[in-house]
Amino acid sequence: MTNLIYKDESFAIVGVLFEVYNNLGSGFSEIVYKDAIEYEFKTKNIPFEREKEYSVAYKDTILSHKFYADFIVNDKIILEIKCAENIHDKHIAQCINYLKVSKNKLAILANFQKNYLQHKRIVL
Repeated sequence: MTNLIYKDESFAIVGVLFEVYNNLGSGFSEIVYKDAIEYEFKTKNIPFEREKEYSVAYKDTILSHKFYADFIVNDKIILEIKCAENIHDKHIAQCINYLKVSKNKLAILANFQKNYLQHKRIVL
């Protein structure tokens, strides 16, 4: 079995995701799930930043548009929240771009889908 990057931290994050899903179920907008996740991170003393801003460097300049990661957990894991029918390639590409710009190695993409919680680890 391969070693997972940030195994313990990832396990704690996924536990929070399931706690939120088990209490709220499906049907809410992303912002409601983000608020609940923030609550759980605080009560579990999991360090995080919400809506962390990143700049994009292009050649010798910084582009004017920024991106905002939903959460940065433990200063090293991007947590991106979606409410879509399924995880799509564009969601994965978004996480990969976030990883490139932030120089982090792991993103967790969570989708509070109508019938169940999906989550995917994306490693760069």
